[in-house]
Amino acid sequence: MSFAGKTVIITGAGRGIGRACAHLLAQRGAQVIALARTASDLARLQEEIGARVIAVDLSDPAAARRAMAEAGSADFLVNSAGINVLESVLEMSDKGYEAVLGVNLRAALITCQAFARMRIAQGGGGAMVNITSIAGHRGFEQHLCYAASKAGLEGATRVLARELGPHGIRVNAVAPTITLTELAEAAWSDPAKSGPMMARHPSARFASPEDVARSIAMLLSPDAAMLNGAVVPVDGGFLAV
Repeated sequence: MSFAGKTVIITGAGRGIGRACAHLLAQRGAQVIALARTASDLARLQEEIGARVIAVDLSDPAAARRAMAEAGSADFLVNSAGINVLESVLEMSDKGYEAVLGVNLRAALITCQAFARMRIAQGGGGAMVNITSIAGHRGFEQHLCYAASKAGLEGATRVLARELGPHGIRVNAVAPTITLTELAEAAWSDPAKSGPMMARHPSARFASPEDVARSIAMLLSPDAAMLNGAVVPVDGGFLAV
């Protein structure tokens, strides 16, 4: 599955799933345009895979639009940027809501819009993958805003696929289970919490960032030419049982 001669924009590329995507797609020949907030993470990607890097705080809508304009032309978009604020229903704050929805949903819609406009101006074609979560399908404590953002992004993915399909642009999503990134470790570090969750996985393990990256690469590739508007669980069977 080669991506030689192709260019991919990856948001949240500095860490976790985004970083795994950057490395995998670069290994398969793609030129990576990495968007992230932390300069040191971007510098490391630039050194390791020759990525073109853009520092941006995606919680700022104007900055997100400027970053996409700077990124310019690309064949693919992977929306990996995401955050969580662990608050219960009764503790939910305006600050937490704005932070989570601003990055996980609004920024993704902005980058999808910018990518779509660019692709259509160039005659169409290309593919996007949004990263959602099983949290959009099951109710996990202290994940109120996170779940809302991910479920919202799945709904938006279907609308994007419907409207952009006639232009030859495919839009899909992956819904990973707990993926062993820094974000997940903060939420699931307590064995009392992670143990019962692990027991609900037929595969008896959580996902690695590389597991998710390989699924994303498949969705971007011509092998997935008839997949459009799909939400693919990368969950080791969690949602099946």
